[in-house]
Amino acid sequence: MQGFRRTTSQNRASTETIFMNIKPIYCYIVALTGFFGLFALLMLWNTVLAPSTRFPVALVLLVAVTPLLLPMRGLLDRNPRSCAWAAYVSLIYFLHGTAEAYVNADERLYASLEIMLSLMLFFGSAFYVRLAGKQN
Repeated sequence: MQGFRRTTSQNRASTETIFMNIKPIYCYIVALTGFFGLFALLMLWNTVLAPSTRFPVALVLLVAVTPLLLPMRGLLDRNPRSCAWAAYVSLIYFLHGTAEAYVNADERLYASLEIMLSLMLFFGSAFYVRLAGKQN
């Protein structure tokens, strides 16, 4: 049992060394790229690329984009709590993208982009919160 603890702590130490070499600003840039890319994709997807025929475009935009705008101010101010909330909100878009990619073959490219950008937002903001917290 003692050998197992030593191995686990050595693995943890090597992981900590890897994370200490990454600057939080890089994770923040990845999060912002995912955020603004997701925002632009949702705006284009619902207005120009494949507008809804069953619902008004304004209603679709209101439902699709509003959750993304809630943590925007804090994300731009590099507030760790808002970055954490942006990570949580990005999971909604990840679920939407995976469901849309599975159901609608015509819009699979847009859904794949939504998945990729939501994962960028999630991992970028989650690692930013972790690394920024370790620096302070």
